[in-house]
Amino acid sequence: MKLTKKNKNKFLKNEKGQGMVEYILLLVVIIGLVLAFKPKVEAYFTKATDKVGSGMDGVIGN
Repeated sequence: MKLTKKNKNKFLKNEKGQGMVEYILLLVVIIGLVLAFKPKVEAYFTKATDKVGSGMDGVIGN
């Protein structure tokens, strides 16, 4: 295939696969955010479950 101006423009305007690349980049960003804030989320979750557990002790009567 000869690289002509017409072929070059056609190649640059081709958007096949663009959606998949965007999904992969979005997934990478989400995974990065999860890893970056993992300690804070774990601490918040632990604190919330401890409160629920202590609240249930009062309801059950232990």
